[in-house]
Amino acid sequence: MCGIVGVVSNNPVNQLIYDALLLLQHRGQDAAGIATSYGNKFAMYKANGLVKDVFRTRNMRSLPGNMGIGQVRYPTAGSFSEEEAQPFYVNAPFGIVLAHNGNLTNAPELKSELFKRDRRHLNTDSDSEVLLNVLAHQIQQETSGYSLDPEALFRAVAVVHQRVRGSYAVVAQIAGYGLLAFRDPFGIRPLCIGYNDNEKGREYILASESVALEGLGFRFMRDVQPGEAIFIDIDGNLTAKQCAVNPVLNPCAFEYVYLARPDSVIDGVSVYLSRLKMGEYLAEKMKSQFGAGDIDVVMPIPDSSRPAAMELAMNLNLDYREGFIKNRYIGRTFIMPGQASRKKSVRQKLNAIGSEFKGKSVLLVDDSIVRGTTSREIVQMARESGAKRVIFASAAPPVKFPNVYGIDMPTRGELIAYGRTEEEVCREITADALVYQDVDAMRKSIFDLNPSLKGVEASCFDGYYITGDVTEGYLDKLEASRKAPRADTEDTIRSPLNLNRANLD
Repeated sequence: MCGIVGVVSNNPVNQLIYDALLLLQHRGQDAAGIATSYGNKFAMYKANGLVKDVFRTRNMRSLPGNMGIGQVRYPTAGSFSEEEAQPFYVNAPFGIVLAHNGNLTNAPELKSELFKRDRRHLNTDSDSEVLLNVLAHQIQQETSGYSLDPEALFRAVAVVHQRVRGSYAVVAQIAGYGLLAFRDPFGIRPLCIGYNDNEKGREYILASESVALEGLGFRFMRDVQPGEAIFIDIDGNLTAKQCAVNPVLNPCAFEYVYLARPDSVIDGVSVYLSRLKMGEYLAEKMKSQFGAGDIDVVMPIPDSSRPAAMELAMNLNLDYREGFIKNRYIGRTFIMPGQASRKKSVRQKLNAIGSEFKGKSVLLVDDSIVRGTTSREIVQMARESGAKRVIFASAAPPVKFPNVYGIDMPTRGELIAYGRTEEEVCREITADALVYQDVDAMRKSIFDLNPSLKGVEASCFDGYYITGDVTEGYLDKLEASRKAPRADTEDTIRSPLNLNRANLD
């Protein structure tokens, strides 16, 4: 899961892209990169680390030009080396730099095709480099000489949709021509476009989330449709075309559950309001399982569960309290050698306010439960602080299956809900009771806010992989290819994502 941005302006774009990446920092904290173009040349700088640590004044000065793209990376395929930082560059045809959010499910097959059929060399294990070379090859096939027009690009993207499987939201610069952006036929990963009118004319921005547009003073235009390609030439002329056969919008449900910033709107759905809805529907379920006096107080697990917890408390007519305080300045702790270290890191990140727990029956609300490591430790912290009973609630359904569309989730065996009943999970996390959101209720919390939306990608909850190419054998191979599971300190994917999240929610 990554954050991408592309800008075509009538002014230098380096600072604009830098600011956009800061607004998207929650989507990836492993690496950051910016590529700009001036004339027929590219300038690029990328490295591992947070945006504020990667770019210095000298780096920004070396990024001239009125058009550019950027990315913040959280790797989901390939290694975690600096060579995998994006954008990626290929010199033919014309010269292309590309940034990608998502994950290709048929990357191994495409790698073989690129070498054996297209005679293209790949220098990394990144599926984004695979996607760049597939796009470059198809653009070369659709053009001749020095001419390049939008229709040729759209024909190339149409073939990309036929060859590539998985999720992908893409921004790409073509030297001397303009900015190309497109989204996979299911619209799994988000991408939107905005504009700004100034004294020199109109400038455009494309980004993973609407918050990046609004935070920079751009007006939201619309979401890029699934399968759609948009081309903005260097003079600011915009052309768009649907390039997929039978595109069907199915945005990732986990964007609404946890990944996206609450102040973003994705495919017509307010992330914040969807989380309030999740709390509302979870409260309805809890009413049938708990009576008056069973719960004294509702507490969120900071930070992304707050909207659901607040709405749940209001609907149950219960007190809402902040029982845990989060250390917003703790360093990276998600790569650690063992269970003892993981437990220690949870205690460093969260501290309980004892007076809020003492002698109370406490309902703890989290956005999701993936591994269960953090949930178990938090339950123990509540007990040690004097809670007489600890009930745990998840605003999301049980995570039973890996996500293969751009979220680095554990293998099936590492998922606490895989092969276990809710009662067994409850015992594993040592809670007195456990309540999960229902899958249909989670969907409804999203659909209620945009009735025209008919589907979401929810494979980690229901095991249905919408691209149709993910089988038991595929998952077996994927798990076998993981060299060593990373010792995440959080039971959800927020381990690497939530370091700065507290400053954003």
